[in-house]
Amino acid sequence: MTVEPRDTKPQERPPLAASPGQPSQAGPQERPPQAGPQGQPLLAGPQEQPPEAGPQGRPPEAGPQVQPLLAGPQGQPLLAGPQGRPPEAGPQERPPQAGSPGQSPQAGPQGQPPQAGPRHQPPKAPTEAGPQAKPQARPQASPRLHAPSRAQGSAARRSAASAGRAGAGVPLLADLRSEPPRPVSAATLYAVLATGVLSMLLLGDGLALNLLIVAVPAALAAYYAARPTGRRPRAWSLTWAAGGLALLIVPALRDAGWPSFLAVVSAIALGSFALHGPRTWLGVLLSPLGLFDGVVKGLGWGWRGARRQFSSARGAGPTLRALAVTAVLLLVFGALFAGADAAFAGLLGDLMPDASVAEGPWRVLLLIFGMTGALAAAHTAASPVRWDRLVVRPGRPRSRVEWALPLIVLDVLFTAFNAVQLAVLFGGHDAVLDQTGLSHSAYARQGFWQLLLATVLTLVVIVFALRWAPRGGARDRTLVRSVLGVLCALTLVVVASAVRRMDMYVEEYGLTRLRLSVVAVELWLGVIILFIMAAGVWGARWLPRAVAASAAAGVLAFGLLSPDALIAERNVQRHEKTGKFDLDYARQLSADAVPALDELPEPQRSCALADIADGLGAERPPWYAMSLGEARARRVIEDRPPSADPLACGRTRTDPPSTPYGSVP
Repeated sequence: MTVEPRDTKPQERPPLAASPGQPSQAGPQERPPQAGPQGQPLLAGPQEQPPEAGPQGRPPEAGPQVQPLLAGPQGQPLLAGPQGRPPEAGPQERPPQAGSPGQSPQAGPQGQPPQAGPRHQPPKAPTEAGPQAKPQARPQASPRLHAPSRAQGSAARRSAASAGRAGAGVPLLADLRSEPPRPVSAATLYAVLATGVLSMLLLGDGLALNLLIVAVPAALAAYYAARPTGRRPRAWSLTWAAGGLALLIVPALRDAGWPSFLAVVSAIALGSFALHGPRTWLGVLLSPLGLFDGVVKGLGWGWRGARRQFSSARGAGPTLRALAVTAVLLLVFGALFAGADAAFAGLLGDLMPDASVAEGPWRVLLLIFGMTGALAAAHTAASPVRWDRLVVRPGRPRSRVEWALPLIVLDVLFTAFNAVQLAVLFGGHDAVLDQTGLSHSAYARQGFWQLLLATVLTLVVIVFALRWAPRGGARDRTLVRSVLGVLCALTLVVVASAVRRMDMYVEEYGLTRLRLSVVAVELWLGVIILFIMAAGVWGARWLPRAVAASAAAGVLAFGLLSPDALIAERNVQRHEKTGKFDLDYARQLSADAVPALDELPEPQRSCALADIADGLGAERPPWYAMSLGEARARRVIEDRPPSADPLACGRTRTDPPSTPYGSVP
């Protein structure tokens, strides 16, 4: 039975499907759709049709609200076919069967109703219900494109992270953070404020013990900032923190500026290691850069936390009032007691720094500097950057012949060179010198710098050899360990030869800062080679941190050894044996060398100590700004002040002036 529409104008319905190459057309009065064997509704055309009666003569029922089928119940696009059929379709629906040309598709052999094909599903809701169909409410679908679900977003993030780890993409700095920083706590702000105040009061007179005093509240600020995250400090993080504080002892012990500078820079690097926890080579190299990011973001983070904390009277009001009352009481009663007793006034003068109005801008700058550094450390501790997530993809493995042949030839060359060095060491030295016509000092100076460069280049060769090493199995691993192990062992002989040559040169011309420094670097390179050999046996996961720890330990030992004192002591011993002494170079040493130079005879002693005494000055710095080396030097000079005539000092030079390579032979 055909049901006429409500309006008299006939409405055209598009074809439900078409045969390949033949469009299906429908006349203005198409035969009514019929229910399938399971009472399943047919799909209406693009315009809404009035409800029609079912085949059993039931009154017409209103269909559900017609919505554009752009999204399904889960916000997914609704596609026709077995994976994307509309929710009204029953389990027996099949794709449409192609009819003959010019005819609409007919039902399949199982009596299934004709339906749209997978790519021609008309976006309309059913308007006719079968005898067993009930009207169902369809979820309201948004006409815009669907957004990914939470599960899909998590999967996408995991995919992006895995792609970044695999080297397919470079993650941004925000992606490398473990988590966003939590709001700054009051304890962290107080530690930051204490760092700034101590910096303003103590750092204006020089660097000594005051640097370690300022570093303690800065470390507490980092600890309080990291505590809410729930992360437990690891053994390596504690080691880095302890090493950084130990390095800050060097300025308190030594007056020389160059070992103190190395110690402070190394302490900052170890502090960044403690905050970031690096494990890889990139992590060790890039961790200090995270502190600069902490400086930029830490200021805003601290400002927001300060506004939140101090805007609450219940949170910070009592503490601020207590601090204000304490400051007033100390100022009032301290001034009264200082005026009543001169000894107490002297004690306060030694404890408190002398600050004038002219130093006000400088002190304010130190306050800002201290607070900024503490905030940077605290922000980094609250949200460290995991540089270890940056992974360098290994190089393409080479074949055994392509990889091993250059290295084996290099091993042969090293063997020949080391054989000559051993021959010179065990009795052939004079013969070699006779053949070359070089003196002992010229032979030593000529070879040291080349051997130092050869050691550095050997490490570079090892790095690239490991990058392109064959990785086919156990035989390849054995080949790599054998070839590189021999190269490392031969390089150790080169290191020993370089150190021996510098020792010969020092015996001839004395010890200087440059000579001592390059020997220390050469010995450290030898330690790295030993680490590489050990990594070939026990694995290399620990190697980056071990190399960084060895560098920090070398800087600490260098500072504790007091290089200026060692130089002066060695040169004084040389003067006792040979009568030669480089007075001009001795005048350039720091106060650490005064106890050793005090052993010189007059007038060399007074000539060497006069310039150092002038550099110290008559005014003693505060206790927190005076190193142990300076304190000892002042005692020596006060007990035996230099008294030589400047004209006599000009006639005491026994060595030509030093050059970067040492004295001219």
